Amino acid sequence: MYTFAVTPSLFILLLANAFPVAGVLFLGWTVFPLVLLYWLENVVVGGFNVAKMLLAQPRQPVYWLGKAFLIPFFIVHFGGFTYIHGVLVVAFFGPKGPDPFNLIPTVISAIGANQLGWGVASLVASHGFSFYRNYLKNGEYQRASLNALMGQPYSRVIVLHLTMLFGGWIVMLLGSPLPTLVLLVVIKTAADLRAHTAERRKFAPVTVPPDA
Repeated sequence: MYTFAVTPSLFILLLANAFPVAGVLFLGWTVFPLVLLYWLENVVVGGFNVAKMLLAQPRQPVYWLGKAFLIPFFIVHFGGFTYIHGVLVVAFFGPKGPDPFNLIPTVISAIGANQLGWGVASLVASHGFSFYRNYLKNGEYQRASLNALMGQPYSRVIVLHLTMLFGGWIVMLLGSPLPTLVLLVVIKTAADLRAHTAERRKFAPVTVPPDA
């Protein structure tokens, strides 16, 4: 049976999710930089998922045939999905004026203007540590299937970012008061914890109970 425990990767994830609270409290973040940071996490998740697919079950020749098709397909499909989601974030919450479809310059400008660099670095560090400790060191790559890896980011992103878009819209209507911004961070952190534990459960070693 899989049990919940505060592992090092889970602790790092909590630290990374604490950074947006500092942004709200000390950097004056409103709803746009907060939701934009969470959108940028999509890019981080997608990048590490490509690495996971590439390294999954490396001793299985048939997997390499599947990777040759599925990895480019994932990059194009998830990349397009992420791009459209980013356009919606900029259109709904971003400053008036920039063309939301001119996404990359707008995002780069917003990262600098809102001091999001450290937040992005914390997300890369969190997902990178989990990738190393759980996927590589703990051998999840030996048990992960391409089908599971292909669909995993979508389930996380859809649930999390529908919550973020809806919650961000409510916060914006309320004028971005501090308590609601912090509540948005708390909701996102809870969703991350759920996704993290579900991923560990999915790729946990299969244990065979002893004969009675």
